[in-house]
Amino acid sequence: MNTAPASSPRLELSEQSRPKLSRHARLKFDKIREQWVLLVPERVLVPDETAVEILHLCDGERSIAAVVDELCRKYAADRQLIRNDVIALLQDLADKGYLIDAGEEKA
Repeated sequence: MNTAPASSPRLELSEQSRPKLSRHARLKFDKIREQWVLLVPERVLVPDETAVEILHLCDGERSIAAVVDELCRKYAADRQLIRNDVIALLQDLADKGYLIDAGEEKA
């Protein structure tokens, strides 16, 4: 008999996902380091400026499509390139358990 705990299914992000930080992850400005840090259990991550901007837009209300559209307006860059970069960053954080989809949270 297999007694290993069942692992939760991988969160697959799409443009319709409404990402937000999980309850055990916080984006905070560290005055000592004079930079933004992502505080997660037993770790402090230092995201680059672009990642910080993306994370500020991930409020659980905006979809990834809306985040991408906002960045496209701001930077006048190719939408597909921005979309790929945003989803890659957010999927990596979701895979580590630092990001959730607010749309699935109530399910």
